Amino acid sequence: MTGKRIMSFVLITLMVGFTLYFTFYGAQGWYSPASGRDMLLRTWEHIKLVGIAELLAIGVGISGGLLITRPGLEFLATPVTTIANVGLAIPPLALVAGVSPFFGIGPRPGIIALFIYSLLPVLRNATVGIEDIDKSVIESARGMGMSKLQIFTKIELPLALPVIVAGIRTSTILCVGTAAIAALINAGGLGQIIMRGQSVNFVPLMLQGALLTAALAVTLDLFLSEMEHVLTPRGLKLNKETE
Repeated sequence: MTGKRIMSFVLITLMVGFTLYFTFYGAQGWYSPASGRDMLLRTWEHIKLVGIAELLAIGVGISGGLLITRPGLEFLATPVTTIANVGLAIPPLALVAGVSPFFGIGPRPGIIALFIYSLLPVLRNATVGIEDIDKSVIESARGMGMSKLQIFTKIELPLALPVIVAGIRTSTILCVGTAAIAALINAGGLGQIIMRGQSVNFVPLMLQGALLTAALAVTLDLFLSEMEHVLTPRGLKLNKETE
């Protein structure tokens, strides 16, 4: 974990450093890079897009994933997991373009597209996390006289939590990258900077948006990786260390 943490910090520092360099010293001839104010505005727009879509995806995905693993609804788990896996194969650009004819352009259709794409990993991992728990553990808990609620809150949920957080982590990284593509439907965010640079073939402007998007993705990945480590039960940590 320490090596990964150091590498992440180095990458974030380099990407933010190069972004600042291009912001203040990237002017070439007639072309100027995005101003610091513009970069802050687009970064805030990007964070809002990702934050709203991801919170919706987490709420719906975890609730739905846990619901379809309950007795009487288990038959839905396999088809839902299959649909989620197939859905992740859809290119983000195709999804963003497919949403636009129905909801128009702007932040709202951008959030809808990001929500759909971010929902799939969370839903899949919430379902798989519960399904992969050893049935003998559940039977032992029942034999000890634990109620269904106690089994869910004290055994199933803690054991599935690392897998669920891993799904949130994957979902968040996908969401950050797809949010840049959502600029194609005028959703805002750092993708606007990248597109502006592409329209005039001005590399420093493209790199400003691309590097900051990557830095945001690495930062969130590092944060969620630490959260995953904290939420993993101690017994599972010991198993990983001995393997």
